[in-house]
Amino acid sequence: MSFKELLESWRETAAAPRTASTFAVRLPLDEAAQLAALAEMFPGRAPEQLITELLGAALKELAAAMPYVAGKRVISTDEQGDPIYEDVGPTPRFMALTRAHRRSLEAAGQGARRAPRAAAAAPRAAKKPARRRPRR
Repeated sequence: MSFKELLESWRETAAAPRTASTFAVRLPLDEAAQLAALAEMFPGRAPEQLITELLGAALKELAAAMPYVAGKRVISTDEQGDPIYEDVGPTPRFMALTRAHRRSLEAAGQGARRAPRAAAAAPRAAKKPARRRPRR
């Protein structure tokens, strides 16, 4: 998503769902002032939403800017029959690490959703203590 598309999105739509993880940042004064200006221009967006969406757009642009470095292994051919070599640059590693971290975040989120159900069931079981018969 380009920054132009992001601006249009802010005018038209609600924010995307988020993870349970939070990140605290301290912004330089100029960036904090720009963020406050955006929050005033788009009152439907909280500053945290703006930061999230700006970071998302910047990360996509960063990934697109990573250089392709041709390896020695041919992985395919193009329309003209020319070889396409595997990318041995930073992009494949970045994508693999991103997928691994996404799986970890999803697993952590699912575990957090299951925990309250188990905790809610435990007090009910504790309310009925087992009766013991006295030994003779």
